[in-house]
Amino acid sequence: MVTVFLPVSPEVAFDYLVDPVNRPAWQASLKAVEDVDGEVGLGQSWTDVTVPGVRPRMRTTAYERPSRWAETGTWRGVSAELTLRFTACGAGCSVEVGTRFTARGAYKAVLPFLPLAAPLAARTDLKAAARELGRR
Repeated sequence: MVTVFLPVSPEVAFDYLVDPVNRPAWQASLKAVEDVDGEVGLGQSWTDVTVPGVRPRMRTTAYERPSRWAETGTWRGVSAELTLRFTACGAGCSVEVGTRFTARGAYKAVLPFLPLAAPLAARTDLKAAARELGRR
């Protein structure tokens, strides 16, 4: 688990972090977001266009404003689940990140490495989001 403090209320953090349009501003691995289908909320889907060229199809699987949000991303034989939990904390909020990965076929070979890289990436990305929100 990774937890990062953001200098805004859970509502402000939630609204900013869960909108796919905002993601390239704070998620280092993203160049763009394409093919957004639906409004921000449960069931919304989009395609992440990543720096390495991977293009997972994403879908919001939980939307409990302002306390919990989750997504699932699928690319070829790999599926990743990300959950964000928001808790009021002093003058801001803490955001806790949980991840889970599954793979099938030849993609099972990458499975041991994904949980090792995910916490560092999540911490780095959320700190970037905290800086962005702090400037607003």
